[in-house]
Amino acid sequence: MNSPDLLKIERELSSFSLEQLEWLLERITKQVQTRKQLENFKNVEYINEQLVTMANDLDIQAEITFINDEFSVTEMDGLEKL
Repeated sequence: MNSPDLLKIERELSSFSLEQLEWLLERITKQVQTRKQLENFKNVEYINEQLVTMANDLDIQAEITFINDEFSVTEMDGLEKL
């Protein structure tokens, strides 16, 4: 993909300091990751796979058990069936 705009950007990058390039690379990486995640979330099958994975994760199960135990006292206040 060698569009004129991309070639211009590439030429301009040569004038950037290493620190500026690293900053820019980090920002671009974050944007790419965000876009990939958004694309994945549009895919219902992917979301369902992630939910199954999370449901089977022993660490997540332990954390949910801990949270349920921690809040079990509040269930005795009679408000859970509103």
